Amino acid sequence: MTLTETEPPPPRATIRRSRGISVVWVVPLIAALVAGYLVYDRVQQAGPRITIRFKDGSGLRPGQSVIKYRGVTVGEVRSISLSPDSQSVEVDARLDRSAATLAKKGSVFWIVRPEVGVGNISGLGTLITGPYIEVLPGEGAKEKVFEGAAASPLRREEKGLRILLISTQRGSLQVGSPVYYRGIEVGAVQDQRLSDDARMVESDVFIQQRYAPLIRKETKFWNVSGVNMDFSLFKGAEVNVESLKSLVSGGISFATPEEAKGGEPAKDGTVFRLYDEAKKEWLDWAPGISIGRDPR
Repeated sequence: MTLTETEPPPPRATIRRSRGISVVWVVPLIAALVAGYLVYDRVQQAGPRITIRFKDGSGLRPGQSVIKYRGVTVGEVRSISLSPDSQSVEVDARLDRSAATLAKKGSVFWIVRPEVGVGNISGLGTLITGPYIEVLPGEGAKEKVFEGAAASPLRREEKGLRILLISTQRGSLQVGSPVYYRGIEVGAVQDQRLSDDARMVESDVFIQQRYAPLIRKETKFWNVSGVNMDFSLFKGAEVNVESLKSLVSGGISFATPEEAKGGEPAKDGTVFRLYDEAKKEWLDWAPGISIGRDPR
């Protein structure tokens, strides 16, 4: 009798189903959670979006340039484009949620760039970080569109006298040009523009509080920009420069007659004519007007 040996059946694979998450998906899942948190945190911190129009936006970079207030970053430039009329640059920016109160009517925005002048060096930090936008908060209603200032308006916060000078030409005067009294710098030009009829140049001038009493309605202002030379056969050449600073950025000087010292000091908004040069008698005026001691 022949015995037939039966072959054993082939082994069967045992499949175990995992009840947890595969290690392969752990890293992408963590990355997604982190990304989601960052987006949520960014949305929570985001404040209002605003548009600032500047005449020149050179140096500003979307995603890099920031908005600062009192040295603290409070916003970021999102995009930059030309205005529909191509006459200005529109900067689209977003403020932080904590800085939402800066988006009010009356707020002033300006670009901080490095400025190197005679006796004045500022914004040198932007040589490394690049230009940024500074803001001076207003007190009006909520606003989304702003006209950027050409220069820093911080002097507007100071106490002092603000007057208007009118002239036929701007000459070498510019925003920031100094105002002198007997060679001492006592103020500066804050803003310039054409008059409504475009016949004159208007210059807003700020005079420090201490020196405001020197200005009366009879005061005469003249341009001291550039170099004045007087040549004679016996005296030779005489060169008159108020200061090297005025040679570079322009400047204004003024004098008040003796008989005016008993009158009332000029008030904010008083309008004066700006002459091209001083008359000889103006240079001899030296009224004794008390301005008190320098608090420094």
